[in-house]
Amino acid sequence: MKNLSEARLTSIWQIIICVAGGLLSLVQVASAQPLTNSDTEQVRRGEYLARAGNCMGCHTTRGGESYAGGRKLNTPFGQFVTPNITPDNETGIGSWSGEDFWQALHYGKSKDGRNLYPAFPYTEYTKVTRPDADAIFAYLRSLPPVAQTNPPHKINPPYDNQALLYLWRKWYFNEGVYQPDKSKSDEWNRGNYLVQGLGHCNACHTPRNVWGASQDDQLTGGKIMGSYWYAPSLISPLEAGVSEWPVEDIVELLSTGINSHAVTSGSMATIVRQSLQYLSDYDIRSIAVYLQSLGEKKGDAKAPRKARKMPEQVRQYLALGQEVYEKHCQDCHGQSGEGIPKIYPPLAGNRNVTMSPPLNTIRNVLYGGYPPATAGNPRPHGMPPYQHFIRDTEIAQVVSYIRNAWGNRGSLVSPEDVDNSRGSEF
Repeated sequence: MKNLSEARLTSIWQIIICVAGGLLSLVQVASAQPLTNSDTEQVRRGEYLARAGNCMGCHTTRGGESYAGGRKLNTPFGQFVTPNITPDNETGIGSWSGEDFWQALHYGKSKDGRNLYPAFPYTEYTKVTRPDADAIFAYLRSLPPVAQTNPPHKINPPYDNQALLYLWRKWYFNEGVYQPDKSKSDEWNRGNYLVQGLGHCNACHTPRNVWGASQDDQLTGGKIMGSYWYAPSLISPLEAGVSEWPVEDIVELLSTGINSHAVTSGSMATIVRQSLQYLSDYDIRSIAVYLQSLGEKKGDAKAPRKARKMPEQVRQYLALGQEVYEKHCQDCHGQSGEGIPKIYPPLAGNRNVTMSPPLNTIRNVLYGGYPPATAGNPRPHGMPPYQHFIRDTEIAQVVSYIRNAWGNRGSLVSPEDVDNSRGSEF
């Protein structure tokens, strides 16, 4: 009887092992199934959309693994650290569902229901459609998982209070998917969707109040929070409004970083290099059509005041700046500030030179001006940094000079302005 029982027990265990092995085989076969054409297409589309939103730009630290986070964003409210969004189960979003991802993108809430801080621009991403959000999530899920635990945020009190964040959301966050304007063209609506939603241009090109909330959605320009760059108005013809540009010129600047009368630098050059140059012809043109529709005409803008008679002290100050210009700048930018088209930008009539504040011009002289390397401009000509060659006083003089030479009209720059413009390059 004992032998018979043992035999039966052995048979039962063999059956269990067989069944378990079969189930394991089924799981392995199921997990090894290749993606369908539909799945593959969604992943490709998600990759394109993630590029359009420049997700990797924030969720990748310098020298780090793509999308593994760890990049530190300094703001007046503290230091935020971007999270790991690779599909690692422990440190990334491997355990997230599509609904969890949609909740973060559209509602600004984490998987556990916590309110997210708007350093993550869900205030703009809320406009992204559910199919686009699902495609981005499918792409992120297709990435190799990276096990990387990033440091926590360092948020200054009292901003580290979730109750205060709740009130902020009540006052300043308007949830809602983008609704097309039926009175406009498909191109215009596509451009609006990309600029106001996935491209989150408002994150930089808008003034912010003391609570860090956008004061409008009109792209009227503002200092980039936590940065030493100024994102110019995309409305004003005195800054970066393009209402009077041909669409082709706007397309060229956005896709290559340079055209015959303008060049991108600083943070915008990074956006062109990492994101905009990869957009389809239709999408980049749609953005251009939308931006062209926003701007004021020169005739609508307030006419600049006539220059008053220049005091002798100012004249001498600018003369010193002219000497610096002739020594260090004239060979490239020309005796009359005319530049060389698509190589060295003109300084005469250059709005980036004359706009207020002069922050970007000062930083270009300090750290150099480098257009992005793009498929349309693979070998850009850059300007070397001059902070190691000339003193702050001379930088102030030469910037003041180019802001007031060849018909330009801009405020004077002091050595203190130069010193206050220093900070990390990006």
